[in-house]
Amino acid sequence: MTRPRTARPLVLAVATVLAAAALAVPARADARHHGPARSLPVVVPRAETPVLHDDEAGGDADADDPAIWRNPAAPARSLVVATAKEGGLRVYDLDARPVQSIAAPPAAGPDDAPGRFNNVDLVQGLRLSSGRADLAVTSDRGHDRLRFYRIDRDRAGGPLTDVTDPAAPAVFSRDQAEINDQRTAYGLATWTDPASGTAYALVSRRERTAVTLLRLLPTAGGKVSYRTIRTLELPASFRLPNGTSWTPCGEPGEQPQVEGMVVDPADGILYAGQEDVGIWRLRADLTGTPKLVDRVREYGVPGVYDEETEECTPGADPGFGGTRISSDVEGLTLVTERGGDGHLLASSQGDDTFAAYDRELADRNEYEGGFRVGPGSGVLDGSEECDGTAALNAPLGPKYPNGLLVVQDGHDTPGDGDRPATGFKFVDLGTVLDALDR
Repeated sequence: MTRPRTARPLVLAVATVLAAAALAVPARADARHHGPARSLPVVVPRAETPVLHDDEAGGDADADDPAIWRNPAAPARSLVVATAKEGGLRVYDLDARPVQSIAAPPAAGPDDAPGRFNNVDLVQGLRLSSGRADLAVTSDRGHDRLRFYRIDRDRAGGPLTDVTDPAAPAVFSRDQAEINDQRTAYGLATWTDPASGTAYALVSRRERTAVTLLRLLPTAGGKVSYRTIRTLELPASFRLPNGTSWTPCGEPGEQPQVEGMVVDPADGILYAGQEDVGIWRLRADLTGTPKLVDRVREYGVPGVYDEETEECTPGADPGFGGTRISSDVEGLTLVTERGGDGHLLASSQGDDTFAAYDRELADRNEYEGGFRVGPGSGVLDGSEECDGTAALNAPLGPKYPNGLLVVQDGHDTPGDGDRPATGFKFVDLGTVLDALDR
C-alpha cells in the first residue's frame, strides 16, 4: 500500500548550540552527596516476574522496559505492561504473575526485520471514535512504528487489545530497506498537553541522536495513528573545556543514541538519557535549547573501537565527566509528589545503581542521592544492568500502599546455565523514598 504524502517535518538542528550548552555543567561538579557506589543504600524487591530467555527456546524474549497502569476502580488490580523485544509485550499483575502475552508482529517479508518492542508508556483517557480509553503505547523497533493497545482490565482474553491503525506510517524510515537497517523507533515517552488535551509521543532513533514529536491521531473504528510534528537532533560530538572535541566511542557509523525518556506532566519538560553522554532537560514540544542536567562519568573519555571484540578501549580520563551516573544512562522515570516535589530517577546501568534528582526546576534538578536494588533472598535477586524503570507514587492496594517501582533486571540470578536471563523486579516505592531521605 502506498503511504499518503505528509508534510515535511520541521527539524531543529541545534547540535552546535547544545554542544556549547553542555559546558554549562561543571566538570566533576558537586560530588558532596556522592560516595562510592558500594556505600549507597540498598532496597530489596518484593516480587519478580518469571524469567525471560532471549533464545529460540524462549521465544527470543528479552525484558526491557515497564509501565505501570493504575486501575482507579480497584487499585489492587492494577497492571504492569512491559516490553520483551522480539518476545512482544508481557502484562503482569501486582504479584508479578503473567496475565497476558502479546506477540510482536511478524516480519513484512522473508528477508525483513521482525517486530521488536523496545519501550512502552501509557496514555490515559484518549478520545477514540469508540469512546475514551487508556492505552499502552510501544515502539516497534523492528518495523519502525508505534503500536497501540487499549486497556480493558476485565476483557475476556486479556486486558490489552491492539488498536493500531494499519496505515500508521514508519516513524523515521522512507522505505523497507531503511527499516531493515534498524535505525528506527527506539526510546519512547508519552505526553498530553494540559492546555489543549492533545496527546503526543516522543520517540528517539536507534544509533542516531534524533528525538521526534508525534501527535497521536484517533482514526475510524477506534484505531490510532500519528503524524510527525518536529524533530530535534541532539549533539553527536562535544567541545571539551580543554578545547578538544570529543565523540563517544562506538561502532563505526553509530551516533550516541537516546533511549530512556520521561515527561513531567506538570510543566511539559522532557528528560532524555543520551546513553554515553548524560541526561538532557528540554521542552516536550522540542522547542527551545536543551540543557545537560548531568553527565556520565565517562563523558570526555576517548576510546578506540576494536572490531574483533566489538568493544571500545578507553583512553585516559581527562576528568570532565560527572560523578553520579555511569554509562549507559538508561531508564528514566518520575516520582511525583504534591506541590511539584518529587524525584527524577535514572538507571545507571554501568554500575548497577540508581540516581535521584530533584524534580523541581527551581532547584535545578539537584542530585538527591542514589540506591541499589539488592537481593531479597537466596532466590529473589536484585537488579543488574538495568534498562527500563517505572515508578508510580499512588496507593496500589495492600501490597503496595506506598506506590510501586518496577525495574528491569538484565542478569537474572540464579539463571539457567548459559541462557540469557532477564526479568522485572517489583519494589515498594516507600522503601526507595525512605532510602533517599537518609
